[in-house]
Amino acid sequence: MSTNVNKERAIRAIVSNAVKTYANGFSMRHLAEVDDENGVINMKIHNVFIAALGREIQYYSALARSLDSSLGNMLESMAISIAQLNYDVSQHVEGIIYQEQTDYIAELLERYKNTKGENHKKPELCDYDGITKMRSTAKHSKRHESDYYLKDTETGKSYLIELKIGGDLDNKKARSEKEALLEQYCILANEEGEDNVKILFATAYNRYGEGKPWTQGRVRQFFADEELCISRDFWNLVCKDEGGYDIVIDEYKKNAHFINEALDEIKSAYLPDGE
Repeated sequence: MSTNVNKERAIRAIVSNAVKTYANGFSMRHLAEVDDENGVINMKIHNVFIAALGREIQYYSALARSLDSSLGNMLESMAISIAQLNYDVSQHVEGIIYQEQTDYIAELLERYKNTKGENHKKPELCDYDGITKMRSTAKHSKRHESDYYLKDTETGKSYLIELKIGGDLDNKKARSEKEALLEQYCILANEEGEDNVKILFATAYNRYGEGKPWTQGRVRQFFADEELCISRDFWNLVCKDEGGYDIVIDEYKKNAHFINEALDEIKSAYLPDGE
């Protein structure tokens, strides 16, 4: 499937602008904090065990943490901007959920979690079949904040996406995050029908290497194979185009030099004369 030229231009413009804006902001922020002991980098360089390895290692250790966190935020924002070209995008879900549904979700998650118990089961899409028929008289309205709630107005499909940029699913939060997604699923499916709502666990890149199987145990403990939306699949989805990933990566690489230039500026300020 070939990409619409206007869509490709729009995607490339978003990526280019996001990278340039990020590079400028990252540079300005850290340059303004060079003499501030409470600055992001200066606050992280007082680890005496790292300091003993030399000032350059000390600097890079602090900068890497700041870069990784802020770059992730930029990618999340960029993905939302791209998605808005193709979907109605929201970051919350609100509506009616029934007590029978919340009880079933709790029971299901306990079976996912209890890996050594007789009742354990691996997650499957069919686990949710018929959940909208669980409607007792007890119901209540609930609101959930969502990473991404994408509504495709052309097909009527809704996508509930839990995005972890690099794929790390916190052991302590895995159950609660899937619970929130399932409750959002029920809220939407009660109105739109089960076939029109899909849950996805997404990453911006594949930590195991592009195209390789996703094997992180904590994710697979709570998400079915069909719910994994890793790297290429994620960008293709938000771009609503089978070539979306290639466009995003190509344009990012074309503009990555702006980030490198910002990093050089910051290094010159924090490590003058190559200290």
